[in-house]
Amino acid sequence: MASRYLQQVEDAVDLLIEKIGKNLVVGAPLGAGKPNHLLNAIYLRAQKDSSIKLTIATALTLEKPKGVSELEKRFLAPMVERVFADYPDLIYEIDRRDGRLPENIEIVEFYFPPGKYLNNSRAQQNYVSSNYTHVARDMMDRGVNVLVQMVSRADIDGKNMLSLSCNADVSNDLVPMMRSHQRSVMIIGQLNQNLPFMYGDALVNEDFFDVIVDNPAEYYQIFGPPKMSVSDADFLIGLHASALVRDDGELQVGIGSLGDALIYALCLRQDNNDIYQQVLEQLSIEKKNQEIINHIGGTNKFEKGLFGATEMIVDGFMHLYKSKILKKQVYDHVGLQRLINEGLVTCSFDKKILDLLVERRIISSRLSLDDFNFLTKFGIFKSNLTFKEGLIYLQNGDFLVPDLAEMHEKNEIISKCLGHSLKNGEIVHGGFFLGPQSFYHWLKELSEDQRRLFAMKSVLKINQLYGHEEIDRLHRKNARFINSCMMTTLSGAHVSDGLEDGRVISGVGGQYNFVAMAQELPDGHSILTMRSTRMSKGKLLSNIVFNYGHVTIPRHMRDIVVTEYGIANLRGKTDQEIIKALLNIADSRFQPSLLAQAKAAGKLAKDYTVPKDRQRNDPMLYQTILKRYKQQGFFSVFPFGTDFTETEKMLGKALKGLKADSDKGRLHMLGSIFLSLFSGEKAGHLPLLERMGLTGASNLRLWLFRKLLVNKFNQLGLGIVDKN
Repeated sequence: MASRYLQQVEDAVDLLIEKIGKNLVVGAPLGAGKPNHLLNAIYLRAQKDSSIKLTIATALTLEKPKGVSELEKRFLAPMVERVFADYPDLIYEIDRRDGRLPENIEIVEFYFPPGKYLNNSRAQQNYVSSNYTHVARDMMDRGVNVLVQMVSRADIDGKNMLSLSCNADVSNDLVPMMRSHQRSVMIIGQLNQNLPFMYGDALVNEDFFDVIVDNPAEYYQIFGPPKMSVSDADFLIGLHASALVRDDGELQVGIGSLGDALIYALCLRQDNNDIYQQVLEQLSIEKKNQEIINHIGGTNKFEKGLFGATEMIVDGFMHLYKSKILKKQVYDHVGLQRLINEGLVTCSFDKKILDLLVERRIISSRLSLDDFNFLTKFGIFKSNLTFKEGLIYLQNGDFLVPDLAEMHEKNEIISKCLGHSLKNGEIVHGGFFLGPQSFYHWLKELSEDQRRLFAMKSVLKINQLYGHEEIDRLHRKNARFINSCMMTTLSGAHVSDGLEDGRVISGVGGQYNFVAMAQELPDGHSILTMRSTRMSKGKLLSNIVFNYGHVTIPRHMRDIVVTEYGIANLRGKTDQEIIKALLNIADSRFQPSLLAQAKAAGKLAKDYTVPKDRQRNDPMLYQTILKRYKQQGFFSVFPFGTDFTETEKMLGKALKGLKADSDKGRLHMLGSIFLSLFSGEKAGHLPLLERMGLTGASNLRLWLFRKLLVNKFNQLGLGIVDKN
């Protein structure tokens, strides 16, 4: 049945309540694919009518950054206005954050923006812990009867087609389940032509939806979080992890600065391999981790390249593509992909390919229609041929007998039908994407053929092997699933999503899926990256701990852990071997206490000591080396650019410094306030103060803010220098 087009979201809500009633369980995509205007209209209707019971089931609800303190708000407001333009915040998110959700409305999520709802009891109570692959099932169990999604539209061969664009992850699996259920359901799409039109599983017919809302006045800029800074520790982690990635492999990468650091190191390995090798040597990365790097990784340039199979397509894949790292094409055919993996077929082929295909019984010597369709789909035959009544017809009307067993007919086919290079390969499979505006613009500017290389897939096809195992095993040769965690215990368990008191930081998402998948692939590995330390309330703490009251990845799923100090290979190791490996990559300030705890528990021999070359895990050592390369233009704080201006970068440093002072306790902060009273302003501070709106401090509070900032400018040597 054809979809019904509407212009106003209010009309869609009227139709929704008329069909479904007043008990609405609304599913919405994770991240950027939510149709904000439509969701706001549904929410406002339920807010005004308490007889409507509304549940919104989703994940990763995005909100423009606003800041908590007055200084943060002054810093963020102009940047948000510039970067987020006309992005409409979700009203339910603002009300939830501020504790104003009506009693008849619940927001149920399986993944939070990290740390945002740590202290929001209602959000904590309505968190659902689900593997990403189980989300469609769990939404059905909750009684979802409405699905809403933002989509884009394009004309393909004279037919209007829709793209689920940034979110092909759950909808393709959920919609058939909803339609097969006995309850009334409604699927509503809202057009937004600012979305990149993506292919793969994202491509759907209009009748995928019951209703499509199209109001060009409500096309808005897709949510694009600005790039954040990358620390020296992050860069070290990225360098270590990059040496574990093997050429002719598959890559999955998580979001955040640790992911950016890995992408940067991979690009450095490809684009400036001499520098990359120098850095590894000076940091003793290869020397200390030679065995595992030789066994599963590499440090040379990528010749065959990588294929990406990732839950989230981060903007880092754009940089890998530009650096010609992301170039390994895979094909959706078991027989063909097996020939490629064996090195018998490449993207460019010759006439021998036909013999290979016949020998492997991929095609018959007497070609059928299915054989012909296979050969044309993958570019082995030219696209201007047709097959009817058992014959191959050329564009000029001549025909050939499709018999490869007869030499004359075979030579005619080779001469007039054979192509030169494979078609319909893909270099990335991804469930959803989210990134800065530059990433969206880049996707939109790609040609159709290039965009088809980035194939959107159901999360069931990305995060697990079940149901399509044979082809996935061929695609995921030398797979590396690289994600981050918060803490690791000395037994090899990992903490990624919550605290031991039960509060949720973010969510398990797909991390467990990828860790489990790595265990099932003979040449695959899960690599969890983690900073060795963190600051909490002004105190330095180790992220390698003896034990912890909550884990995301159990100890029996252990594989590889990377910190700024090295690589710990934990797979198949005994408890004492695991502890020794983790002590080797811990910050040396915490090695003695961790060592003592392990010995007290009987997990290490009483006379064991950490090797001397591992007792110097001090940030000063790598910071000194990185500084020299920074002076040559490498390892920039924002390696892939940022939406922040130069003034905002300096202000960001100052505000981070003030927050660090505050975290150290009241006495330390009082000392900072006292010192600030005597800190003099410099001419270069004026543009910074103007950007914060503090040049004319009108009261004592604003005057104090100004003094605190000036003091921090002086401590950090910040200021705008007049180059004239």
